[in-house]
Amino acid sequence: MNIILLSGGSGKRLWPLSNDHRSKQFLKLLKKDDGSYESMVQRVYRQIKEAGIKADIVIATNDSQVDFIKTQLGEKVNIVVEPERRDTFPAIALSSAYLALEKKADPEEPVLVLPVDPYAELEYFHVIQRMEEAVQQNAADIVLMGIKPTYPSAKYGYIIPKDAAAKDEETRSLYHVERFTEKPSEEEAGRLIAEGAFWNGGVFAYKLGYLMDLIDKYQAGTTFEGIRQNYGRLKKISFDYEVVEKAKSVAMVPYQEKWKDLGTWNTLTEEMEEAAIGPVTIGEGAVNTHVINELDIPMVVLGTTDLVVAASPDGILVSNKHKSSYLKPYVDGLNDRPMYEERRWGEYKVLDYMTHEDGIKSLTKHLAIKEGQAISYQRHLMRDEIWTVIDGTGDLVIDGHVRNVRRGDVAYITKGQKHAMRAVTDLEFIEVQIGKTLVEEDIERLEWTW
Repeated sequence: MNIILLSGGSGKRLWPLSNDHRSKQFLKLLKKDDGSYESMVQRVYRQIKEAGIKADIVIATNDSQVDFIKTQLGEKVNIVVEPERRDTFPAIALSSAYLALEKKADPEEPVLVLPVDPYAELEYFHVIQRMEEAVQQNAADIVLMGIKPTYPSAKYGYIIPKDAAAKDEETRSLYHVERFTEKPSEEEAGRLIAEGAFWNGGVFAYKLGYLMDLIDKYQAGTTFEGIRQNYGRLKKISFDYEVVEKAKSVAMVPYQEKWKDLGTWNTLTEEMEEAAIGPVTIGEGAVNTHVINELDIPMVVLGTTDLVVAASPDGILVSNKHKSSYLKPYVDGLNDRPMYEERRWGEYKVLDYMTHEDGIKSLTKHLAIKEGQAISYQRHLMRDEIWTVIDGTGDLVIDGHVRNVRRGDVAYITKGQKHAMRAVTDLEFIEVQIGKTLVEEDIERLEWTW
């Protein structure tokens, strides 16, 4: 079996923890049995292994998420990076081309596509195995997962199977699909559920050769790199519209256990085992209140009801839980500069950002580099930098000259100077940027061998 995990999106429905660089699937808020915390993508990856699924896994994503994925899942995970964001059909097509043309997978092999962030029981992954079996038995060109609805929702698409009202509904393992309805009104959703409809969970299964035949129609190329270079030739459309609804035969395997989209604070906090994460004190009288504090300052919450409070370097949210679902329009216009990011080499946090009277700006960062890792050899054309080592030891290179650094050492880096830092032990330093324009794009990465 081959599995494609779709790690798309960005967004701010879980602001201030999620932003355009740090998507919701990377937030470590779900508690494991050993007491540690994991993210949605880590949970799904772990569950695939725990279900006993032996598969080649590839993650389809965009360039901004690569560091998060490798930090959380390891350097060896297979990643297909979209050259640009063009919806789920081209993302799945490019990943299928990678399996066929780079990994040399057999055209008869089943491919399972699923999002990286469903919150489901282990049975969800056993259903995936039944979908694989259905594809191998040629039950249909496309096999979907249908999720048993728990309430009428206008947020989801609906799958209407044939003979949905049959007496053996609870034990049927496969339905053939009659039609689809995309995001109906709640009233219409109620009628569909009464007819036996299922939610469309965005999980697809097909034979690799089936999709490669569809890709060939776009004449995008005969090699993986060729298709990637001609990515714009693939129609910018969802997989449902371009493939599923045009397929000659579609079947559905039902999943009837717990399933949630943890896309809002309201739904996410329902699955948090603890009321507080971070330096938080929840005092007397607090009811159904959840607090997440990523700042290095204490937070005290007293006498609150039905609230979510979240604080990060990007901002602070205080919201009624129900109203938190309507957060996005209020934060769309806020500063998009990332104030915190995880990278393969470590992480950074913006501590201060100021514009001075003469128009010069200053930005102060705290960077932590993991032992043995290094930030890239680079230069900037619009800013000077001052680096002050506050913990650990490392090697600093400026314009090809290498020297050892430790706590208390300071380096002055002027515009155009090439520089990098490698951590010999876990290393922390403060970076102060000074210039008229301070943007992440002011960086030219260069080759350097340590």
